[in-house]
Amino acid sequence: MPNPLVREFTDANFTAEVLESPMLTLVEFFATWNAPSRTVGQYTSKLATAFADRLKAGRLNIDDNQDTPQKYGIRSIPTTLLFKDGKVVEQIVGAPPYARFEAAVTKHL
Repeated sequence: MPNPLVREFTDANFTAEVLESPMLTLVEFFATWNAPSRTVGQYTSKLATAFADRLKAGRLNIDDNQDTPQKYGIRSIPTTLLFKDGKVVEQIVGAPPYARFEAAVTKHL
């Protein structure tokens, strides 16, 4: 069952939802056909719940939204970017252990 705390980011809403967000924002660039994306999707959901009051978390499907991944130079998926004040402050490529994601979020809160 999808986590209602995980937002769906798109090319159309990226500026308003991510770049203009006053909160630390996690963006997971994924594709439905990519197996590691399923693992990282679970991490995104877990982080959204654990840090619900301090973190905005969401996923952007690269097959449906191609402008934003291109703008940020996304070359492999999953790639997770953390944004603070409209700027990328952390990048995680692939599906390392959950602790790597948790540490990145904690570091920037």
